Amino acid sequence: MDTDDLQARNPLKRLFRDPWAVAALSFMALVFLVAAVGPLLAPHSPIESNLADRLKPVGTPGHLLGTDELGRDVLSRLLYGTRPSVGVGFAAVAVAVALGVPLGLAAGYFGSWIDSLVSRTTDVFLAFPYVLLAIAVIAALGPGFYHAMLAVAIAGIPYYIRIARGSALALRHRDFVEAAKAAGASHLRILWSHLLPNALSPLLVAATLDVGWMITAAAGLSFLGLGAQPPMAEWGVMLSDGRQFVRVAPHLTLVPGTAIFLVVLALNILGDALRDALDPRMGGKA
Repeated sequence: MDTDDLQARNPLKRLFRDPWAVAALSFMALVFLVAAVGPLLAPHSPIESNLADRLKPVGTPGHLLGTDELGRDVLSRLLYGTRPSVGVGFAAVAVAVALGVPLGLAAGYFGSWIDSLVSRTTDVFLAFPYVLLAIAVIAALGPGFYHAMLAVAIAGIPYYIRIARGSALALRHRDFVEAAKAAGASHLRILWSHLLPNALSPLLVAATLDVGWMITAAAGLSFLGLGAQPPMAEWGVMLSDGRQFVRVAPHLTLVPGTAIFLVVLALNILGDALRDALDPRMGGKA
């Protein structure tokens, strides 16, 4: 096997040979940097109002992206809002994965009544539209940023149960699992050391794609007044606040809307590239 063939079979090398994946990864690195240091870069307070400067257009001296209906600097609110707006997607996916993957692996591995219980419960949750289920959780917990994050996480748990269960079903009778059983390995060790590592590829791709969806869902809840609450600087809140001024100050919705669009687009591109890079059938197509 020559060097080029080895590189073609290396998922990481294959990923970085995709210019779209590199661009998406670079953009997300920039987003993470802004989330980390954005408040230090913001020229103004994100919540301090100044009615004398309300609804200033983009390019106004001292206000690069203009001001909102209360005279707050849009650039400062955008920078401050990056951390909660993007972080909510990653946090919600982490919660959904932490709860859904163990249940799915256990259901697929053990089968019997455990599989029936987990699968039927999952079917009940999947019977509700994603956003409707999140709204139902918000109705029980009350509006708020952290409640919205928990709501979208709970709504996403069945997704990971299905993926993990399918992987466990496909792997539980493989030779390496049978060999581990014959060697006296415990069920927990088999699940952790054998099934989970072999299920990571589809889970990683699904999580990357799902982060964008959860960011959109959380922003939608904030837009409806069920998530983050004013005056918090969050992109969904910015969209909600600016919708009534869309004719006279379109930048109030275009700025946060464009930010959400670009982040979700980058995550989708990255998720597609990861799927191709981790698919062994793509080894010779890089």
